[in-house]
Amino acid sequence: MRTLIKAGLLAAMLCTSAAWAQTASPVGLWKTIDDETGKPKALVRITEENGALQGKIEKLFLEANVDQNPKCVACEDSRKNQPIVGMTIVSGLKKDGNEYTGGEILDPKKGKIYKSKATLREGGKQLEVRGYIGAPMFGRSQVWQREQ
Repeated sequence: MRTLIKAGLLAAMLCTSAAWAQTASPVGLWKTIDDETGKPKALVRITEENGALQGKIEKLFLEANVDQNPKCVACEDSRKNQPIVGMTIVSGLKKDGNEYTGGEILDPKKGKIYKSKATLREGGKQLEVRGYIGAPMFGRSQVWQREQ
């Protein structure tokens, strides 16, 4: 009987720590929220590769009367005229204390690439993503909502 109880407690602790580990990292699916309109813009899947985070757009939330598969016509690099869905827009973020810094973020609407940093909030349920030019004080932030 004691062995069963110990095994149950161990399993519960492992499940709890696995769930905590998932929310202690930005890896996962995020709903981006436009900081100007407050409306959802996209779903971005953040993954980690060689210690750096990257994020790809999986879905866009667009009005029914616009192109549902737009291309990045404003982009000036290899992403020019490429479909925005499937595009990597976040790259190079590395853990630095409680933040993820040293990365870049693309605004596909403007085609501009900004320096970026990100910070988990609300126990991993939100991700504050800041894009900036030069220093972080010269930029703007969005708060993304965890989907998975």
